[in-house]
Amino acid sequence: MVASIGRRPTARLWRTTTTLKKENHQFMENAVYAFRLQGEPVKCTPFGHGHINSTFKIETDQGAEYVLQRINTYVFKDPVGLMNNAGAITDYIRERVDDPRLALHFLTTTDGEFYFEDEKGKFWRMYDFVGGFCLDTPECEEDFYQSALAFGRFQQMLIEFPAETLTETIPEFHNTIDRYRQLKESVAADQMGRLSGVMADVEFLLAREERGSQLQKLREQGVLPLRVTHNDTKLNNVLLDKKTRKSLCVLDLDTVMPGLSAYDFGDSIRFGAATAAEDEKDLSKMEMDLHLFEVYTRGFLEAATNLTDEEIRALPMGAYTMTLEVATRFLKDYLDGDVYFNVAYPEHNLVRARTQIKLVADMEKKMDEMVAIVARVAAEIRK
Repeated sequence: MVASIGRRPTARLWRTTTTLKKENHQFMENAVYAFRLQGEPVKCTPFGHGHINSTFKIETDQGAEYVLQRINTYVFKDPVGLMNNAGAITDYIRERVDDPRLALHFLTTTDGEFYFEDEKGKFWRMYDFVGGFCLDTPECEEDFYQSALAFGRFQQMLIEFPAETLTETIPEFHNTIDRYRQLKESVAADQMGRLSGVMADVEFLLAREERGSQLQKLREQGVLPLRVTHNDTKLNNVLLDKKTRKSLCVLDLDTVMPGLSAYDFGDSIRFGAATAAEDEKDLSKMEMDLHLFEVYTRGFLEAATNLTDEEIRALPMGAYTMTLEVATRFLKDYLDGDVYFNVAYPEHNLVRARTQIKLVADMEKKMDEMVAIVARVAAEIRK
């Protein structure tokens, strides 16, 4: 559906400084005028450092500020479902909170949609600009704690939202059973002839298939409830207040889907409580920091106060499962010839897979302690 474009002033008041090709400026201008703005747009500049969507800051003559994005439909095949998901959950949150900064506000077009489709079939969205800052890595323990509060609050604010009504924009994204099926297919094909050098890695992962599939089976059995999940719980997707450094809203809602609360918790632990980078070649540096695990657990559970007992008990397994799942994805891509993840050198995906395998092994050694930490923190919060 192509939205109608709002009426424009006779003289174009806004000047454009963008990285788009000149012939695409008209499409961007059409997108800007398709949304319901406060005032006339007078300035458009490139914004942010994202690599997937093209992002711009729009300013109007009445002092209003917005963020305009062209959605990358090569990566996101269902932009309509994606935007309906994002618009539905943010409107839901904004109706229930006093501070509007706790959720993005997506504008609607003159036709009442959360997106605009231009003449070339490209999709655009716009939301209110919210002042703040993001971090790629925590500068202190408090930053990781604030991230936990933000994603725990995200769970809490959407605890009663009907997750089943959301579109699964990336089908089977965290279906570990299906991830293992895909890995086995790549092992059987061995299309790049790399299998002989990674047999120990394959055997390690296949030996843990049953354990790694537990959460998916509990979901299918209805033991773990379906929740709204963010699915990209990195620190740089949390907006922090410039003055207080406290967390505000979560950003990048492109992968919001139905899922398990343990997925979001687990992926945060996978990278945030790890002691080495995802592509560290020296495996002796990679383990899970139990102190950081407790820091994040406390923040997450302080905010997400309505999780069920079963969900809370599943949190340690969420960290284990997400790490195991990512290991299977990296190894599969290595066997396939590096067709999904960007690589800097031929063994990059193998290095990534082995860091995750090392992290899985360390979590196995510490699982009893992880379980005890979650139980103790949950009990302390519920007192």
